[in-house]
Amino acid sequence: MSTSYYDENAERFFADTAFVDLSAGRKRFVEALPQGGRVLDAGCGSGRDALAFRQLGFQVTAFDGSPAMVAKASAHTGLAVLRLDFAEVAWREAFDGIWANASLLHVPRHDLPDILRRLRSALVPGGVWELSFKLGSGERQTPGRLFTDLDEPAGRALIAQVGGLETLAITISYDVRPGRGTEGWTNLLVRRVG
Repeated sequence: MSTSYYDENAERFFADTAFVDLSAGRKRFVEALPQGGRVLDAGCGSGRDALAFRQLGFQVTAFDGSPAMVAKASAHTGLAVLRLDFAEVAWREAFDGIWANASLLHVPRHDLPDILRRLRSALVPGGVWELSFKLGSGERQTPGRLFTDLDEPAGRALIAQVGGLETLAITISYDVRPGRGTEGWTNLLVRRVG
């Protein structure tokens, strides 16, 4: 997965995302976590959500594949954000929750099951995981980025294909960034079983 788009556009991407209010979107995830639990922000981008989880008293580990975004997120959150690709994730039963907001959508569809299995292994049994993808179906290329879009049936099929996960909720939401309110998102909340 190339991070060149984010490396080249880090300033603009940070400005567009770091201060967007996603508290409503984080609510159900936070409510499913133990107080003070361990959270992995997988593909943290600007660090907006990692900072919010830290301020709520969670133990936060965050990573991103883009060196430029790692620098931005580290400065924004005060955390030592890791530079890591999804394919390098090797934690085992280390987190009570994983937050993957608008990050896994850049993984090619054929690679998603293996990447999701890696992340599932990082959860403790019973741990929860929030994933979000742009609403749609299939893959598409935009200048500098690949998107894998999912609708509800494709989301359910992906979770079933990965195995070891129970779907708790799937919701459709709309982008809260200015001027993007018509862009839909498929949000999945799952739990590791076994």
